[in-house]
Amino acid sequence: MTFTRRAFGATALVALMALPAAAQDNGTIGIAMPTKSSARWIADGENMVKQFEEAGYATDLQYAEDDIPNQLAQIENMITKGVDALVIAAIDGTTLTNALANAAAMDIPVVAYDRLIRDSENVDYYATFDNFQVGVQQAETLVEGLKERFPDQETWNVELFGGSPDDNNAYFFYDGAMSVLQPMIDDGSINVVSGQMGMDTVGTLRWDGSVAQSRMDNLLSANYTDQRVHGVLSPYDGLSIGIISSLKGVGYGSGDMEMPIVTGQDAEIPSIKAIRRGEQYSTIFKDTRELAEVTVGMVDALLQGGEPEINDTETYDNGVKVVPSYLLEPVPVTEENINEVLVDSGYYEESQLN
Repeated sequence: MTFTRRAFGATALVALMALPAAAQDNGTIGIAMPTKSSARWIADGENMVKQFEEAGYATDLQYAEDDIPNQLAQIENMITKGVDALVIAAIDGTTLTNALANAAAMDIPVVAYDRLIRDSENVDYYATFDNFQVGVQQAETLVEGLKERFPDQETWNVELFGGSPDDNNAYFFYDGAMSVLQPMIDDGSINVVSGQMGMDTVGTLRWDGSVAQSRMDNLLSANYTDQRVHGVLSPYDGLSIGIISSLKGVGYGSGDMEMPIVTGQDAEIPSIKAIRRGEQYSTIFKDTRELAEVTVGMVDALLQGGEPEINDTETYDNGVKVVPSYLLEPVPVTEENINEVLVDSGYYEESQLN
């Protein structure tokens, strides 16, 4: 069944409001999150706990700090304790096959949260954003910024960064971006001076900002001693901050060296501040409140004998099955719409962004 996000939000909200906030007798939900090193995952966890508890469920929220064995142990412990459902944002989406087989043996349904779990038939549903569209929006804002800041360039020098190769989303982000950028590379509008392209080359393990900063240092010293970089495709704000540090370290953003256009994702506070300073050009906002709402609705339907709402049955093949999914729409953010998208919606207080 397909439906609009707005309709789903209204339906889920009515369902949540109909239950007493204090009642938590519908069961316990195990929530496995990858790390607290990214503010967005903290927000994801908090939003889900709040909404599950409002829907009458107890929660067991665990963060694995990007340690794969730790996350496996946490999930196995949740299964042993007999949680009624699992919500998992996997660190490495290829490592959970045995754990999920154990969950299936205990009749525990599994919802993959924002990161697809691969190589397992025991993934019931997937709640995420339109990740290919995230990449498209990153590339579109990159090109928009290049035209705005460097209008007289016949060719823009651009470098490419990818996300973590063990995160299925990283490939969707990269492919979405390249659907926009590849034709411009082919026609000479964009020049990847280093020649480094493809996720096997530009991927950044564990989305590590320090790794991105080090790679940007190397790109600059090897390729830009006698020319300037105009743009950097960055798939995540944590990488963007590292890339910006590298650029500033060799003088970009000062004197006559204009800051290159740098993209991002997740609308994290340091990057929003960087956008306001003119150091980062854009980010992609993924409202974790809405994603939590979709996930709670899916789990509640599974446990109450209903049918979870989905709007995609084709995109996310995990290598064993196509996982039925609900895709939310991402929103590009630049300096012009920070207040409208992030402050007016109540996602951030203005004081947090000063």
